[in-house]
Amino acid sequence: MEKSKVTLVIPMYYEEKVAEECYKRVKENLVKLENYEHEIIFVNDGSKDKTLEILQKIAEEDVNVKVISFSRNFGHQAAVTAGLQYVTGDAIVIMDADLQDPPELIPDMLKLWEDGNEVIYGKRKSRDGESIFKLFTAKMFYKTLNALSDVEIPKDTGDFRLVDRKVVDTINALPEHNKFLRGLFSWVGYKQKAFEYERKERFAGETKYPLKKMLKLASDGIISFSTKPLKLVGALGMISIIISIVLLTYAFVSYIFNLNNISAGWTSIMVVVTFFSGIQLLSIWIIAEYVGRIYDETKQRPQYIVDRKINID
Repeated sequence: MEKSKVTLVIPMYYEEKVAEECYKRVKENLVKLENYEHEIIFVNDGSKDKTLEILQKIAEEDVNVKVISFSRNFGHQAAVTAGLQYVTGDAIVIMDADLQDPPELIPDMLKLWEDGNEVIYGKRKSRDGESIFKLFTAKMFYKTLNALSDVEIPKDTGDFRLVDRKVVDTINALPEHNKFLRGLFSWVGYKQKAFEYERKERFAGETKYPLKKMLKLASDGIISFSTKPLKLVGALGMISIIISIVLLTYAFVSYIFNLNNISAGWTSIMVVVTFFSGIQLLSIWIIAEYVGRIYDETKQRPQYIVDRKINID
């Protein structure tokens, strides 16, 4: 009987402190899978430390390890996308290198896949070692995203998941440039199952998702899966018109009945001017975000550039 194959896709960015331990723990759990062959695809996302050097040494000693190295840093989502392009397994696991998502859970996820589930996504019951600020912003992100999106994206999830090969083939066929993968896996459908787990602290090193990258990820998610912000622009325009009519009516009535309630002061004028200017600038910014994404797509530049491949034909 031919064995099924499981592929792990692990993006790495300045992970020299965890690379060897990540490989060790992943390998220990994969060799225990008697009914599965395996491969591990590490994607070096432009790291300038010793990450690539360590991965190269591992790949030289283990032919089941494949390495993709970018010409520069293209981002986490691009790294995962690149890894998915080179998978050969029947079941594909996406996980980060920091071991916050334990590789010891892979056998349990495979059992759910064997039961016919095609997307098994990790749902965090707890998030050890993360600040109150990050927990709060993550919670607000998913609330905002699901409020705006036409596709429900499970909350308290990341990219840690096991997906069937046909789901990966579907994702790979999507031509868009700025891919928000956890949203796309929900959008494509198929039979999905939550897998709850305790998320641990990083094994070593620092988070590679500071506030700037979190905001970029949030904007990718919202703009990729919702046009409601554009509708909000229209709503803001209507509100502005209504307020203008109310102010005009108030001024007209005050003039007719000589109420003398209208202040000719600088403050009242500036409040009105800045209010409407703010709405206009906000509207322009929202529209510009969508136009910018269209511009990126029309350039048809690759999402990433591969500088080097190891153990990949």
